[in-house]
Amino acid sequence: MMKPTKTILLGAALLFAGNALASAPETSHHQFIRTAASSPGFQTDFTQAAEKTINSVVCIKSYTSRQQGNMMYGGQNPFDMFDFFFGPQQRPQQRQPRRQQKKSEPIQNGLGSGVIISADGYIVTNNHVVDESDKLEVLLNDNSTYEARIVGTDEATDLALIKIDATGLSPITFGDSEAVKVGEWVLAVGNPFGFNSTVTAGIVSAKARSLGQNSRNGQMGIESFIQTDAALNPGNSGGALVNLRGELIGINSAIYSNTGSYAGFSFAIPTTIVKKIMTDLKQYGTVQRAMLGCTVAELDAKTAKEKDITATKSGMLVDEVSDMSTAKELGLQKNDVIVALNGVEVHNFAQLTEQLNKFRPGDTISITYYRDNKRYTKSGTLRNSQGNTQITKKGDFAELGCAFMKLTQETKSSLGISNGVQVAGLKSGPVKDAGIKDGFIILEVNGRAVNSSEDVEDAFNQVMKSNDDKVLVISGIYPTGKKYYYAVNLSSEAQ
Repeated sequence: MMKPTKTILLGAALLFAGNALASAPETSHHQFIRTAASSPGFQTDFTQAAEKTINSVVCIKSYTSRQQGNMMYGGQNPFDMFDFFFGPQQRPQQRQPRRQQKKSEPIQNGLGSGVIISADGYIVTNNHVVDESDKLEVLLNDNSTYEARIVGTDEATDLALIKIDATGLSPITFGDSEAVKVGEWVLAVGNPFGFNSTVTAGIVSAKARSLGQNSRNGQMGIESFIQTDAALNPGNSGGALVNLRGELIGINSAIYSNTGSYAGFSFAIPTTIVKKIMTDLKQYGTVQRAMLGCTVAELDAKTAKEKDITATKSGMLVDEVSDMSTAKELGLQKNDVIVALNGVEVHNFAQLTEQLNKFRPGDTISITYYRDNKRYTKSGTLRNSQGNTQITKKGDFAELGCAFMKLTQETKSSLGISNGVQVAGLKSGPVKDAGIKDGFIILEVNGRAVNSSEDVEDAFNQVMKSNDDKVLVISGIYPTGKKYYYAVNLSSEAQ
């Protein structure tokens, strides 16, 4: 558990959930990502890396037309949090004269960084940099400015893919984060405090670092960061962490601090995860998460002694195995110790998560494990959270195939209800497939009361962002007063 005087700052929207993701051969999954073709010799200074990187890192300004509430996050003033993630903000208590804002006019509420990953304008950044923004503005190193659109976001890994309409850009070269060594020099490039194209240097302090805050909204965290002492400050979020060859090895995301500013340690999402997430978002609009299908715990000396495990000193101790899972197919059992995935050793949960994050449902993997102190290696096919290998496509609210009409007060009174929306104009789609008929009155979606089409859309968007099953659990009544429950499946197999 973290010391109470320290705070791990992970993003305006706290972040994570590392799960299982997929990756087939480089040629099919990562076509739009530029990768390193060779590994030049070690450089003795930082100038070449800085020159190769600086034009690939952009400044991202986010705007919103919604009023910000005066909420508190974990006892902290929210503006302190926004200062770290987006750069210094104007405090409400600063009574400075300002012109009257039109109600619909967006105002800047954030500042972050991003990394160009293709010449035609695809940019990777943190999810918390673009989250809840109504407008995004991208400033290149040559002072060119573009409006950006969001291609896809993944709250679980705190990553987002955005796009600007531009050509001939300078995409960064992707390096191999797995080849990075502790003690290796690295550079962080971003826009701290709004100072564009700032470079700081440090070394890799640790790999596969877990921050100990591995959940958000019930989702499992990445828990596999590159830790460095390169200085990160407000505005650095979404920027590049590169090696001395100028190759991207991580996307800067968090610091460990009790002040909100740099205090010695920074954390970046490894490119092994970034490449997979970005490819999924571009290709499908949502992340394809593969699951191993078992609960595990890190093996320690005490547990090893209790269970008479002598063949290995570290690994992931299997506790329970789920039905219809890869683990079940492999024949894994309670007290097996997983020590490698596709030949890559996994000594802790962070390393296992990082390896699984590279794959998609349908990919074949090999698992090396010990049972009764004997070593085995078996291969199986990864599945998604529903136990199949289907690809999940990004859902569009309009694809539900119906409209959701507000109820009149007369209808509410006659049925004795206080809220609800009525299904109308039913067409082919998930709602009709679930058995719902025209006129059905929806009272709750996933346990939350609904009173407008916007309420249903919010529930839909929440499900599509989550790592859980893509299902809307709907309860309601027909005008006759008869109550029904339906499960609307939002998962679909890619055509």
